Amino acid sequence: MKRDIIHINEEKCTGCGTCVSGCPEGALQIIDQKARVVNELFCDGLGACIDKCPEGAIEIETREAEAYDEHKVIKNLVKAGPNVVKAHLLHLREHGQIELLNEAVDFLKENNLQMPDYQEALAGACPGSMTRDLRRPKNQIQSPVMLASELGNWPIQLRLLTPDAPYLKNANLLLAADCAPFAYANFHQRFLRDKILIIFCPKLDQDLEAYVEKLCEIFQKQDIKSISIVHMEVPCCSGIEAVVQKALGKARKNMIIKDYTIGITGEII
Repeated sequence: MKRDIIHINEEKCTGCGTCVSGCPEGALQIIDQKARVVNELFCDGLGACIDKCPEGAIEIETREAEAYDEHKVIKNLVKAGPNVVKAHLLHLREHGQIELLNEAVDFLKENNLQMPDYQEALAGACPGSMTRDLRRPKNQIQSPVMLASELGNWPIQLRLLTPDAPYLKNANLLLAADCAPFAYANFHQRFLRDKILIIFCPKLDQDLEAYVEKLCEIFQKQDIKSISIVHMEVPCCSGIEAVVQKALGKARKNMIIKDYTIGITGEII
């Protein structure tokens, strides 16, 4: 069957092993000083390991692979202890895989195995969905200032954008995660001025492979001057760079990417 699965660029991989700790399912191992997918049945293709890799050597690709098997995964993880099982449950919850999460929990119950406090995990373990009250005291709220919009194109959502749009010719692209303009108050003046904006969500948008293809077409058809990325600090948001890098690779383009991370409380990290 065709499905999303991890691909490791061996030329970039240094064998540091940080991706292994980022894969609670146990699909990765270091062999001959390189990270390897040792069991395709254990790789869910959700990319928890991507932001763990300091070399950018991991990406998600769609190809023929054995179907992911949650039953075999959880059965194998039980041997590693409750902390590893809990990390797996957190991982499934973070990526919205509720059916797989329920399947794992049912397996533990049916076999009278130790049950991690997964309800606590559901309540807020995912950095991207954790509930936080960011409201400031009234004496810290600044007076409103009227600022001009720096938006220079429409539409801005990648799904709606056409690769033949005239404003893409010789453009300085700004690819932003959906949440970033809301979190960073000075987004227009700091990032958007003189740039063409494209937004998408690497976690909630369903067909990221279609985004790769559309960006690839843009890179092939238009003489893009520069690429900047603005995304949130939460792990799932790092997928925006993976999409751009994959599109550049398919277009056979080599460009420097300026990458900016915005903290939950609105600062540039």
